[in-house]
Amino acid sequence: MEPCFLTASEAAARIREGRLTSERLVRSCLERIAVRDPDVKAWLHVDPRAAIAAAREADKQPARSRLHGLPFGVKDVIDTGDMPTTYNSANWQGYRPAKDAACVGVVRASGAVILGKTDTVEFAAAGRKAATRHPRNAGHTPGGSSSGSGAAVADHQVPLAFGTQTGGSHIRPASFNGIYGLKPTWGSVSREGAKVYANSLDTIGWYGRSVADLALVAEAFRLDGVGATAPVAAPQITVALCRTPYWPKIEPAGEAAFAAAAERLGRAGIAVRELALPAAFGELYDAQTTIMFGEGRAAFLDEYLIQGARLGPDFVARAENARGIGPRQMIEAHDLAAACRREFEALVGADVVLAPAAPGEAPEGLHTTGDHVFNAMWTLLHVPCLGVPCTTGSKGLPVGIQLVGPRYSDARLMAVAEVLAPVIDAEGREDRPGAA
Repeated sequence: MEPCFLTASEAAARIREGRLTSERLVRSCLERIAVRDPDVKAWLHVDPRAAIAAAREADKQPARSRLHGLPFGVKDVIDTGDMPTTYNSANWQGYRPAKDAACVGVVRASGAVILGKTDTVEFAAAGRKAATRHPRNAGHTPGGSSSGSGAAVADHQVPLAFGTQTGGSHIRPASFNGIYGLKPTWGSVSREGAKVYANSLDTIGWYGRSVADLALVAEAFRLDGVGATAPVAAPQITVALCRTPYWPKIEPAGEAAFAAAAERLGRAGIAVRELALPAAFGELYDAQTTIMFGEGRAAFLDEYLIQGARLGPDFVARAENARGIGPRQMIEAHDLAAACRREFEALVGADVVLAPAAPGEAPEGLHTTGDHVFNAMWTLLHVPCLGVPCTTGSKGLPVGIQLVGPRYSDARLMAVAEVLAPVIDAEGREDRPGAA
């Protein structure tokens, strides 16, 4: 089997055991990119010579972490000191930052090889969509704004990649592409060097092809308790099933995935119960939108003043506050979020919450990245979310669910997900390359 089909954790184990080199793994990924990316279009920048040179250097060095020697993709709204950062904006082509973003610095210092920059919706916000196609059906979106990262990991072009989430830009592509994704607790990973959209919402996360892959990266970021949390036994786990107040937006494929996950857990002896959220939670989508556009006004003001008409109309509307969002609306939205954060943690009464990750399968066409209605609430609540593949819909495309925990419970969430994921992700695991 080609090394590119290994999960990150499998590849890491082989590198530690001396059965695989970083150079061999990187070359395999580059070969996969050469064959597949003309159709998938996940990447905006890859320098094969630089990647191979970095891999050779990693092979000469003692392992710095379990990430050592693993290739990593970086969403192109995150700075890299040795590669362009274009934000998928016509006005930023060729821009080279002076240094790495903090998150890139962490994985690079941990021994990872930065393979390249992945395509994104412009500024991870609006405007131009990524050119990226769904790896299983080029007529469908892979989701966004973390379009290229999600597609590249799903298509075995890279084992790990960064995404970002302000509304649903990280977890929704995980669902659409049939991969794993972690959106950590807001603020637990530095956003220095990543394009700001909404300070109160923006979160950097990462993709892999297993919970163990996500944990590798979480260890590098020293998320509290990761690597020190005791293993969890299935009989000790309780899962709260939360359809959320936005359930009327669910599509048949999303409903089927949610039902399948719940049924599989119950059949495996996992305790499941229903969680109905109070009416106030039904207002969180609007609150998230208010904050996103209200803070987005500040985030794009400089672009507007400098570029004027060259800036796309989506960003002009944000900078000019076309929605008329004022202090009262912002205060009310922030106050609602704060109250619901406390109430959610008092209500949970379970190890994790199981919720939809997207309405259904990835929509047809590249004019859309899908609806973030099942993500916005969790982003605003600042809680960690972990995307798990679940089923395949009628169009032959993946549909996942998400596991959600209270704030700063990332380590516990991953420990529980390690037990639950093989149960939830039962359909088609043997059909995916690299699954063993």
